[in-house]
Amino acid sequence: MKIILLTELRGKGGEGDVIDVAQGYAENYLFPNRMALPATKGNLKQLEERRHNIAKREEKRIADAEAIRDQIDGKSVEIRDVRVGDEGQLFGSVTATMVADAIKEQLGVEVDRRRVMLNRAIKVSGQHPVVISLYRTISATVNALVGVTAEELAAEEAEEAEEVVEEVVEEAVEAVEE
Repeated sequence: MKIILLTELRGKGGEGDVIDVAQGYAENYLFPNRMALPATKGNLKQLEERRHNIAKREEKRIADAEAIRDQIDGKSVEIRDVRVGDEGQLFGSVTATMVADAIKEQLGVEVDRRRVMLNRAIKVSGQHPVVISLYRTISATVNALVGVTAEELAAEEAEEAEEVVEEVVEEAVEAVEE
């Protein structure tokens, strides 16, 4: 069944797109939720008249998404309300809602929790990259610091770097002695 989308439908298309979907999906979900209209001659004619307005809204959405991306891309947020056990294991896991709340609180940017893409549950403390899908192909990556602060993480990395340098120096000394 051919329909006209009234809102963005992830994986299918954006506002004003004419797509083909199953009849049951259209009648039982899209039409009652006012996400689409049937692609009749009259509705298609109205769509052509509204194309200019749809293009303006699309440009605004893209500009807003790019502005948000510029504000949060590459930044770090601390997820504080987690309990960490021995060896860095969390009691429970970090959810998309927790990441969205941390972004709002620490960076001052409102992000919908459904836009937070966690590939798998975060169940250990440390630094984890989290992708935020802002709009269609526009996304940002935020570093979630779970159970640690930025200072602790920097100290840990410096300590690991010192250990690596010591190992390299020891190997060099042993090679020279041989």
